[in-house]
Amino acid sequence: MAFTPDSSVAIILVNWNGLEFTRACLASLEKVDYPDFQVFLVDNASQNPEGKILKEAFPQILLLENEQNLGFAGGNNVGIRKALEMGFSHIMLLNNDTEVEPYFLGEMMLDFSKNPKLGILQPMICFLDKREIIWSAGGKWVSWLGRAKTLGDRKVLESYQPKSNQLDWATGCCMLLSREAILKAGLLNEQYFAYFEDVDWSLRIRKYGFEIGLVPDAKIYHEAGASSKKSHSEGTLSASVFYYHVRNQFFLLRSQKTRLGFIYHLGRFKLWIFYFLLRGRFQKLKAVATGIKDGLFTPLKPIARWL
Repeated sequence: MAFTPDSSVAIILVNWNGLEFTRACLASLEKVDYPDFQVFLVDNASQNPEGKILKEAFPQILLLENEQNLGFAGGNNVGIRKALEMGFSHIMLLNNDTEVEPYFLGEMMLDFSKNPKLGILQPMICFLDKREIIWSAGGKWVSWLGRAKTLGDRKVLESYQPKSNQLDWATGCCMLLSREAILKAGLLNEQYFAYFEDVDWSLRIRKYGFEIGLVPDAKIYHEAGASSKKSHSEGTLSASVFYYHVRNQFFLLRSQKTRLGFIYHLGRFKLWIFYFLLRGRFQKLKAVATGIKDGLFTPLKPIARWL
């Protein structure tokens, strides 16, 4: 693998009560063949001292511990700020429930070296338990509906041919960004907490003239939603997942000023409410209704910047 000179990568993992997933991810990162990268582990106030346990097992990582759960956006911003302070040229967000191929980072950095207009790159992401099936080949933004569509979803990897390697948005499951893109567009929007912050960030970065690309030859594998899948009385996904999904969808629509999208998504979410009513899932029904209200009427906060 040919590597790019004078390029350093900070790989940021946020851990929240995900010890075994994070351990497996860190073990796979130990095999990465790119010569200049540092793993930042941000522990989001796990119930047990998981950050310290992982630091003992993987002493080469840089551990940052939060006193409270700041969510995906806030937790990653802690790592991003530290990486920018330390002067890294590129920053990667990587979900803790992933495992990576040793060559994936070298392939992505090689693409960065070929195109100075790039702001974000995403690898090909497949399911961890079905490695021949695609979880995400990037994202398309359907602007008139305000819809973030995942490309390649559940397609067979071997037969999938992307129409283009240019993307509208990259998933926060694994996105590699240039320092310049972050400095111009700002950090992740912490008001989102979790869900759609990656779409918002991607669209902001594109507005500053940066391109977003897919690197099909760089592959990683994703458990998909490990932190939000826990059995309870109303199914696997918690009510809070539905709340953040609905609320943040409207945050995104408001920031993009997509009028028709409000009608489309209000219709979708009313169908969710009807479904949950029929199934007797009243916590989820309340979460969706509250998400609609908060998403439409909560004042939007300004984007945080490093400097």
